[in-house]
Amino acid sequence: MANAFTEFLHETKLSDIPPQMQALGRQWLLDLLGVATAGTQTELSRVIHGHASAHFGSGARSARMLFDGRAASPPGVALAGGCTIDAVDAHDGHKLTKGHTGCGVLPALAALCQAEGMDDDQEFLAAFILGYELATRAGIALHRTTCDYHTSGAWVALGAAGLGARVMGLTGDQTRHAIGIAEYHGPRSQMMRVIDHPTMLKDGSGWGAMSGVSAAYLAADGFTGAPAITVEGADVRDLWESLGQRWCIAEQYFKHFPVCRWAQPPVQAVLDLRRAHGLQSEAVDHIQIETFHHSKRLATREPKTTEEAQYSTAFPTAVALVRGRVDPADVADAALNDPEITRIAQCMLINEDAGFTAAFPERRIARVTVVLKDGQRLTSADTEAPGDPEHPVSNVDVMAKFHAYATPVLGADRARAIEAAVDGLGKGGGLSALRAAILPAP
Repeated sequence: MANAFTEFLHETKLSDIPPQMQALGRQWLLDLLGVATAGTQTELSRVIHGHASAHFGSGARSARMLFDGRAASPPGVALAGGCTIDAVDAHDGHKLTKGHTGCGVLPALAALCQAEGMDDDQEFLAAFILGYELATRAGIALHRTTCDYHTSGAWVALGAAGLGARVMGLTGDQTRHAIGIAEYHGPRSQMMRVIDHPTMLKDGSGWGAMSGVSAAYLAADGFTGAPAITVEGADVRDLWESLGQRWCIAEQYFKHFPVCRWAQPPVQAVLDLRRAHGLQSEAVDHIQIETFHHSKRLATREPKTTEEAQYSTAFPTAVALVRGRVDPADVADAALNDPEITRIAQCMLINEDAGFTAAFPERRIARVTVVLKDGQRLTSADTEAPGDPEHPVSNVDVMAKFHAYATPVLGADRARAIEAAVDGLGKGGGLSALRAAILPAP
């Protein structure tokens, strides 16, 4: 398995990747850059960029941090970028990993390309897609083989290490050690801890990206760490035998709302009821939600921070009813004191449905009943969050979200420049346009 893994990682060219998957690579990249832009407005991003600049100083190799421009070491740049994307919970994800791939893959690859002087846009797009293939499989393998529920950083680390091995041209033996180091050093942090107590720890993605980049450089210097059991174990062989045949980048879901995926089915159900019945929140007495266990665990009713607001089922559902939307500004620190949203969230009844829990994680379902002050009850259909890969979103939806997130921060001209640069990836123009748009001077 190790030989097949390294052969796929090192020998796959962009021309070997189906055009549809190349298009998905551009789509997810644009979406991630929009989320990263929104993430720069958070306190989490401010702190982590300052930390990377102060404590991950550039040495023999240097890179600039996404949308910041200050220099740091490649692991530090990966750390800051992963945490910044994770700061606004609106990036792509995968049902079976119960987590997010791109938030670690993108900053790791951006750091590595800068540090190693790689300017080939075809190679960049190919590596970005391969990062999804490695990291997603590592996530499925980890969930299959361990009893605890780990954050995305635990398995994103393997994808980041693989990208480091490819960009630096490591040997097969060095690559095997890089993956093993990343698996061992990756942050096997407990996801449900941060669900129950939301903080800036989020999904561990920044630390996973940092660990993976560091693992590749360690392996290049002769540090050993093989084997990675989530790659070489007999019980996960089927996952890695499908490399180049099953494309995991096509299995990612798109997020319409900047909150945990588990909260999105009731958000969508309330929006559907609001539109169908012309609801105004002032007419509503309370809301009842039937959902799955993990969604019920998002228990914060009156968030004090954006992290608490993003890891809540009640709060964004109340926002959806009151405002008819849930955007980054609606879950920002400055937007958490609306008395009508607080009223709706506080009186919400959230119950676990055994059937919905049994369907998780392949499906995330909720049913909502809005009870009006006159006693009328309006009940939604069994609702899943929009954007699942079975019902893929259009490029129009992706671009609209990107501009809604990026334009208020960067301005229309720079946002359009990013869109054009991403659209040009894989066509031989190099990375200069993309670098100029996302890596400003400090």
